[in-house]
Amino acid sequence: MSEARSISAAEFAALDLSDAVVVDLREEDQIIAQGAIPGAVKASLAHLGTDLGQVPQGFPTYVICATGNLSAQVVEILAERGYEAYDVEGGYAALRSARGEDPESAAQVAEELAREQADVPEIAADEPVYVDARGLKCPGPIVATADALRTLPVGSRVRVQATEYAFASDLRGWCARTGNLLESLETDDGTITAVVRRARTSEQNGSAEEERHAKTFVIFSGDLDKTIAAFIMANGGAAMDRPVTMFFTFWGLNILRKPEKVSVAKTLIERLFGWMMPRGTTKLGLSRMNMGGMGPKMIRWLMREHGISSLEELIADAQAHGVRIVACQMSMDIMGIKKEELIDGIDYVGVGTMLASAEQSDLTFFI
Repeated sequence: MSEARSISAAEFAALDLSDAVVVDLREEDQIIAQGAIPGAVKASLAHLGTDLGQVPQGFPTYVICATGNLSAQVVEILAERGYEAYDVEGGYAALRSARGEDPESAAQVAEELAREQADVPEIAADEPVYVDARGLKCPGPIVATADALRTLPVGSRVRVQATEYAFASDLRGWCARTGNLLESLETDDGTITAVVRRARTSEQNGSAEEERHAKTFVIFSGDLDKTIAAFIMANGGAAMDRPVTMFFTFWGLNILRKPEKVSVAKTLIERLFGWMMPRGTTKLGLSRMNMGGMGPKMIRWLMREHGISSLEELIADAQAHGVRIVACQMSMDIMGIKKEELIDGIDYVGVGTMLASAEQSDLTFFI
């Protein structure tokens, strides 16, 4: 690990930067108003984890922001990742003064400083919080990591251990997309150990950014295997702090039925539909190798043997993590399914809700 260092704005102004890297942390509106630094690597607060991953190593790295508040903390992060990193003291405001340019007013500097202080809390110096994800299967390790980080302030770290070999790839992708910093990742005798620093809060990205990365699932099938896959992906989306909507229609409604019989007034045709359809998750069949009901029993046994969450546990986890589960009212009417027969905690909607969710999503799955 390298040492975090600092340099005055006057010293920075006199440097030959041809063999160095400059990281500019200012937002776009600040750069337009104050002036750009030629050749600088742009790193925004909203995408700090991804942007810092693009900073080349092996060169002196100078980090500058508007006033010096944010850059000092980012230099600490880079130094811990092995960079020869320097904080430009006083930020771009001090650099303008060092160059003999018109200095910004005290009010402007105070405003920029307050802005950076509000955006980035102090980096915690505590030891990483330990997360034991050994034995958990997808999406368990990622969900456990996200749950731990979500309770900690920005700058805090978690040390995660997992034994699922896919976790290494999953964690790299998760960190890149959520803005959290993957500080280290090692594998030793089948155990993956990673240290992740929380680099931002979901609120700092803003609602528009979060909505752009929303996920929508249209669940048409009532097959057990397809339903398990849908809820694994939905829980993964929730672990990335993405808004997730699951729209259940036609045969997918059987997934949401309560396992016990509910006495409600129905017509003869509605009762016939009810008799012919599976009631709840424990009665779902497989899309392949159903084998008269033996296939689902085998799948569930294998899931237990390998420590994979059951479908019922995946549904409960999805609801606990804010996944919005909605039932198609029109399909319910056609199939004679009443609200009283479906599990608690769901909404009843129409196609307009589904389309509105899909338009806000970057991914829509039809399962």
